[in-house]
Amino acid sequence: MGKRYIVRLSDEERQQLQAMVTTGKAVAYRIKHANILLNIDVNGQAWSDEQAATAFHCHRNTVANLRQRFVEQGLAAALERKPSQTAPRKQLCDGEAEAKLIALRCSQPPSGQARWTLRLLADKAVELEIVPAISYETVRQVLKKTN
Repeated sequence: MGKRYIVRLSDEERQQLQAMVTTGKAVAYRIKHANILLNIDVNGQAWSDEQAATAFHCHRNTVANLRQRFVEQGLAAALERKPSQTAPRKQLCDGEAEAKLIALRCSQPPSGQARWTLRLLADKAVELEIVPAISYETVRQVLKKTN
């Protein structure tokens, strides 16, 4: 079965990649990607994905994904890391919620308790509707920011 994505580097692209590899003045993953592209080029070494993966100590899927990104999006996209498909999680506590949580911590503990525990604070914050839901670990991280 033939390769679906065939890497054909132009002379200009090959020179750019050679310069990047020889100078070594780039981030390590870019140099590795440049080396892989130079070696899987049909007009160059024409290595298979397995050969390139073995030579550069990465998984063959990395080489296949690099090949696909080069063909579909170009050289610049192939030299960069694959962008994350999922957005980072939104912070549960904004500044206002953090301030209310700190104020709650500074208040008197419930009757029968000597002090506020993280679990008590988490439960009370949900009860007072400061946040819809919060874990005691998140409360700990919020309180750790303060002195």
